[in-house]
Amino acid sequence: MDQVLEMIKAFVAGAVLGGIFVALKLPIPAPPTFSGIMGIIGVFIGFITVNKFLN
Repeated sequence: MDQVLEMIKAFVAGAVLGGIFVALKLPIPAPPTFSGIMGIIGVFIGFITVNKFLN
Protein backbone atom coordinates (compact mmCIF):
# COMPACT_ATOMS: atom_id res chain seq x y z
CA MET A 1 0.00 0.00 0.00
CA ASP A 2 2.90 2.35 0.74
CA GLN A 3 4.25 1.92 -2.79
CA VAL A 4 0.87 2.79 -4.32
CA LEU A 5 0.64 5.93 -2.20
CA GLU A 6 4.20 6.87 -3.19
CA MET A 7 3.33 6.43 -6.89
CA ILE A 8 0.21 8.55 -6.53
CA LYS A 9 2.16 11.31 -4.78
CA ALA A 10 4.87 11.21 -7.46
CA PHE A 11 2.26 11.40 -10.23
CA VAL A 12 0.45 14.31 -8.61
CA ALA A 13 3.72 16.17 -7.99
CA GLY A 14 4.74 15.63 -11.62
CA ALA A 15 1.36 16.80 -12.92
CA VAL A 16 1.47 19.94 -10.76
CA LEU A 17 5.04 20.73 -11.84
CA GLY A 18 4.11 20.13 -15.47
CA GLY A 19 1.27 22.60 -15.10
CA ILE A 20 3.60 25.15 -13.53
CA PHE A 21 6.06 24.79 -16.42
CA VAL A 22 3.25 25.39 -18.92
CA ALA A 23 1.90 28.37 -16.95
CA LEU A 24 5.38 29.95 -16.82
CA LYS A 25 6.00 29.09 -20.50
CA LEU A 26 9.14 27.13 -19.67
CA PRO A 27 10.38 24.15 -21.68
CA ILE A 28 9.39 20.80 -20.23
CA PRO A 29 12.25 19.26 -18.19
CA ALA A 30 11.60 15.82 -19.68
CA PRO A 31 11.66 14.37 -23.18
CA PRO A 32 8.43 15.46 -24.91
CA THR A 33 8.26 12.28 -27.00
CA PHE A 34 7.25 8.74 -26.15
CA SER A 35 10.63 7.38 -27.24
CA GLY A 36 12.37 9.77 -24.83
CA ILE A 37 10.16 8.60 -21.98
CA MET A 38 10.88 4.97 -22.87
CA GLY A 39 14.60 5.79 -22.69
CA ILE A 40 14.16 7.08 -19.14
CA ILE A 41 12.22 3.94 -18.20
CA GLY A 42 15.00 1.83 -19.75
CA VAL A 43 17.64 3.58 -17.66
CA PHE A 44 15.56 2.98 -14.53
CA ILE A 45 15.01 -0.71 -15.33
CA GLY A 46 18.71 -1.17 -16.09
CA PHE A 47 19.63 0.46 -12.79
CA ILE A 48 17.25 -1.76 -10.82
CA THR A 49 18.36 -4.94 -12.63
CA VAL A 50 22.11 -4.38 -12.20
CA ASN A 51 21.63 -3.17 -8.62
CA LYS A 52 19.89 -6.45 -7.70
CA PHE A 53 22.79 -8.48 -9.09
CA LEU A 54 25.49 -6.41 -7.40
CA ASN A 55 23.87 -6.16 -3.96
